[in-house]
Amino acid sequence: MTEQAKLELGVLAGAVMLGVLGDGLLQALPWGINIVLWMGALLAALITLAFWKRDALAGTGRWLLIPLTLFSLSFLWRDSPALKLLSLLALIVTLALILLWAQGGSLRAAGLVDYAAGGMIAGLNAACGLALLLFGRAEWKNSLADVRSKRVTAVIRGLLLAIPLLALFGSLFVLADAVFEGLVRSVLHLNFARLLTHLLVGGICAWGAGGYLRGVFLGKERQLMRETRLSSSLSLGIIEISMVLGLLDVLFLTFVLVQFRYFFAGTSQIQATTRLTYAEYARRGFFELVAASALVLPLLLGAHWLFVRRKNGSEGIFRILAGIQIVLVFVIMASAFARMRLYQAEYGLTQQRLYPTAFMAWLAVVFVWFAATVLIGHRERFAFGALLAGYLLIASLQILSPDALIARVNIERGRLGRTFDARYAASLSADALPELVAGLPSLTPEDRCVLRNRLAKRWSSHEQEDWRTWNWSRAKGRRLMLETRAMLDGIHCAEQPE
Repeated sequence: MTEQAKLELGVLAGAVMLGVLGDGLLQALPWGINIVLWMGALLAALITLAFWKRDALAGTGRWLLIPLTLFSLSFLWRDSPALKLLSLLALIVTLALILLWAQGGSLRAAGLVDYAAGGMIAGLNAACGLALLLFGRAEWKNSLADVRSKRVTAVIRGLLLAIPLLALFGSLFVLADAVFEGLVRSVLHLNFARLLTHLLVGGICAWGAGGYLRGVFLGKERQLMRETRLSSSLSLGIIEISMVLGLLDVLFLTFVLVQFRYFFAGTSQIQATTRLTYAEYARRGFFELVAASALVLPLLLGAHWLFVRRKNGSEGIFRILAGIQIVLVFVIMASAFARMRLYQAEYGLTQQRLYPTAFMAWLAVVFVWFAATVLIGHRERFAFGALLAGYLLIASLQILSPDALIARVNIERGRLGRTFDARYAASLSADALPELVAGLPSLTPEDRCVLRNRLAKRWSSHEQEDWRTWNWSRAKGRRLMLETRAMLDGIHCAEQPE
């Protein structure tokens, strides 16, 4: 059996293993230790298969295994769904970059187009890679034909095709006819609804993971994409670029001047001009300004990519116009940040206000990096720096614990007699429990009762938690609720408000 055939069979075996583990682990929600174990199995499959193809994961890209491990472990630490979503995004990006690296991509010198291509290749392999390995040309089929016969190979492929179809149509027939359902149950003693769920979850995990592994160790899509790059005819000259960036600079400058006249002038000027309160004015503009600032980045990158450089000073004109745009964007982001501070001072802190602010901080770093790389002729360094900034942002949020920060800020507002939304506070994840429990005595009687009752209802359940969903923050929160039960029971509420 050839080394190629062994590698292909190893990918198939890894797909089966990850499918079985995915079915057994990932059905339990919310994700905790289960996602850590499954990602650990995927990492083990990558390392094991690398022994058959050592050049696939060779070189400087091995550092990607660090964020892959750390962002997987973050599911064991924080309970916030938003943080888990960010960690999942970081894992998906990291897996795509591992595939790009395995197919010969240089991560530090790759541009955004290369990064996007890596994501596209990873997605295509996850969707179709296993089908290419099973039904396309592959060495493992010839090896099996030599060992057994072509008929055995045909039988295996027939079973692989027939089993999911039998499960699908069998489940439909069971749901359609009670007599047929009774016959199937008496013969097979199976719960078809549960069986269908197992087949779907396990099949999706096996299919996606197997396709991804195939892309890492056997795929050549990146080489094909490099051979079919876009024609250089897709370009713009300095006149077109100057028209676009110049008019946008005028628009942004006009808006900035309005900001200086109205927003930075103070409360009385805003109320007299807009007939809105300071908080209402701040609320109206924040998310729109964040969106506008975020759209400038791809605009400048796209303009730089399409720009035809000539030795007539045109690149200097581009740098000036883009630099003006960046300066104006920083003023707009300062306005957005000031609006959010005002709105937070009036209504408190929430996830919807904190995460866009953190995103805006990442944008500020990326714009500085854009000026330090793209505008001085080192575009190839931009994508890598933006990636590291994104990793650092998510890691910083993990350390900061946004839900705990939100609870701490809002509890302090309650101590000072400001508005405190007890219902929203009680809806936060287990990350916020220590702050909420510690701050209960300082709240007004009404807020204290609402928060106490909702926390007790949500976190004092005696039901046994599925081990697959174990998470340090949730375990710590439940233990805290048990330890402070006497204090919580001592809070007397006349009408038991909810």
